[in-house]
Amino acid sequence: MSHPGRTKTPIPVRLYRAVTVVLHLSAGWFEVGLLFPFYGKPRRRRAVGRWSARLLAALNVRPSVRGTPPGSADRAAVLVSNHVSWLDIQLIHSVWQVRFIAKSEVRRWPLIGWLSARTGTLFIERGKNRHAARINQSIHAALRKGDAIGVFPEGTTTDGTELTRFHASLLQPAVDEGAMVYPVALRYLDETGNVNVNASYVGDTTLTESLRMIFGERTIRAELIFLPAIDAVGKSRRELAAQTQAAIAAALNLPVSGSLPGRSAGPPDAAQ
Repeated sequence: MSHPGRTKTPIPVRLYRAVTVVLHLSAGWFEVGLLFPFYGKPRRRRAVGRWSARLLAALNVRPSVRGTPPGSADRAAVLVSNHVSWLDIQLIHSVWQVRFIAKSEVRRWPLIGWLSARTGTLFIERGKNRHAARINQSIHAALRKGDAIGVFPEGTTTDGTELTRFHASLLQPAVDEGAMVYPVALRYLDETGNVNVNASYVGDTTLTESLRMIFGERTIRAELIFLPAIDAVGKSRRELAAQTQAAIAAALNLPVSGSLPGRSAGPPDAAQ
């Protein structure tokens, strides 16, 4: 997936970034493990946003934001985004702290899995529709407590050059709770403005291999586009899936395919 014509980061810089990331993860472990029990919800959210922004900086991922992230509201809020990389969550968290639905494998990642669980991520078993129903119950509870929820309805990652079809099952709580749904389009670019596939996390790539490719990039530009909100009242989950998919595809000027090899973020939608 690399581009041989581009200048890569010198090895000493890559090593420096690797050490910086390990130290940053360790600092996060310390704060979450020892200090979070004494933090209120607003302070926890600020800490997650600050930590995510610093991780992006350590990786030399430079975010740019278009549109306006939602402020506090008295309506349930659900973020819907396309899915390219494990960086997506950090990118979104740097500007809006939501509770994401993530695949269960993330829970087993060293340090990152533990941090994700302790900061509110909900984990879903791939290919298990009964587990999707249980997750929906957890989403209902979280929305009723005032937590915003983040969903990747593609159910898999892509390399950023295409979208896959949006599944609708995890959007049912948005319908039931009469939520405002916020489509968010994201992409990663290289120094020339082209899609940077080395930022993606697809196929058989391991987390270690993904980090190695990211460390090798001199700079990764990350675009985060907040699109007009969609009111879920009076809509079905299929309509929400179709409308958010169309909005994100248009914002990124990307085609929609039936499926692509990637990383599954949840089970297939058995009841579209």
